[in-house]
Amino acid sequence: MATTRVRHRIARRATALVALALVVTAGLSVHAVVPGGSASDIAGDALYAAAAYAVAVVIRPRLTALAAGAIAAAWCVGIELLQLTGMPLAFGAVFPPVLLVLGTAFDARDLVVYVVTVGLLVAADAAIGAWRRRIRRSRVDEHEASAPL
Repeated sequence: MATTRVRHRIARRATALVALALVVTAGLSVHAVVPGGSASDIAGDALYAAAAYAVAVVIRPRLTALAAGAIAAAWCVGIELLQLTGMPLAFGAVFPPVLLVLGTAFDARDLVVYVVTVGLLVAADAAIGAWRRRIRRSRVDEHEASAPL
């Protein structure tokens, strides 16, 4: 049983790493290619929230979907609120790439996009986890049924 848990954590971390790479690539593409506007802002915010979720899972793959979502949402909201201080712009003046992580200006719409995106990710992750558990249980049941008495 312990080996199954370890394999699950390794698989979950690897999946999250691949997802993170894809999300960061998509986010940088949106930033570089799509003209500014509401659609690109919303897409960027959703991808930022997805990256935060993936990072939480990469760091701690044993987290439940709800815990990973809470961490991702807290990060996103915290960064958005930090923008009210002007600190991200000051940091960006010294090192412009930091603006990709810290953003530039507060926008309340971003908070909504973050929460909705994280909620969808939590639901998807929980559903996938439940599906994996059902498969695992059915394999155990099949193995026990086929074992000689």
